[in-house]
Amino acid sequence: MTTDVGITTSPVAGSVRVPRWLRGLFIANLAAQVGIVVTGGIVRLTGSGLGCPTWPECVEGSLVPTSRQEESWHKMVEFGNRLLTFVLAALAIAAIVGALIWWRRRRRAGLPARGPVVALAAIPIIGTVVQAVLGGVTVLTGLNPWAVSAHFLISMVIIAGCVVLVVRSGEPGDQPVLPLVRTEVRLLAWVLVCVTAVVVVLGVIVTGSGPHSGDSDVASRLPVDARTVSWLHADAVLLFLGLTVGLLVVLRVVHAPLRAQGLTLSLLVVALLQGVVGYAQYFTGLPWALVAIHMLGACVVWVLVIFVALSLRRRGVPAGTSPVDNLTDRSGPVLH
Repeated sequence: MTTDVGITTSPVAGSVRVPRWLRGLFIANLAAQVGIVVTGGIVRLTGSGLGCPTWPECVEGSLVPTSRQEESWHKMVEFGNRLLTFVLAALAIAAIVGALIWWRRRRRAGLPARGPVVALAAIPIIGTVVQAVLGGVTVLTGLNPWAVSAHFLISMVIIAGCVVLVVRSGEPGDQPVLPLVRTEVRLLAWVLVCVTAVVVVLGVIVTGSGPHSGDSDVASRLPVDARTVSWLHADAVLLFLGLTVGLLVVLRVVHAPLRAQGLTLSLLVVALLQGVVGYAQYFTGLPWALVAIHMLGACVVWVLVIFVALSLRRRGVPAGTSPVDNLTDRSGPVLH
């Protein structure tokens, strides 16, 4: 039910659900953060990283591309990605402002507020500011490969924070924390998250040591052997797949919530497709379109693995609550 001050409550005594409109903003921020990773990747893969050779201006004396630039169509690709940053900033501002308004309404009404959700709502705006600054550093340093790699990895940290925000905003409260499976199973899920992080980092190193430096006139690469790091990346992926299969089997054996099983199955399917794309791009000389698809797949895998780990516990559901409540929460999608 929703009160006259825009407060969504739950039939469970003492629970406080985030309003749908606010959670919609949080989900939009998650989608936008994934989107900016893909468009940023396209900038790099099409050699448009220096399409706007200065920052914050596109070219000296102009915030927008000009006809006198030598960067041809690359300037439009890079400028388009910069424009998307403003969309990202608008969504991030809306998220934190909306969270603060909701929190203030609850306090004025003398009702309990969920401070942790408000704190998490600051992640998109803080991340956007950090990325904007790092993006400027990347351009001004001539697409230094370490700066480019950091740009991507920070995006993955922001995406992880946005996933946590979406999950926490879909739960009826912050306390108590109710485990839905044994501790060993939850530990396995978090080990899988850590292995996924290793896979992502190795993937970034593979890209940074490959042919896509970000601009046709820039030859700077990470000082590693591309073939060796590709093998390491593939080995980490195999470990990831083995752990995913193992977690899925364990979840079925212990009769974990169907939502957790569905998410894990979805993770496995997406990861297998991601592996197919990965080998295809490797044996076809890393065409930029396949690399872009692989980057999107990496984001989807990263999002799903965090959803899986967080689906193995519930917050705000008192002990002794009907198990049905634990299987029908709104903390994330059920993907089959």
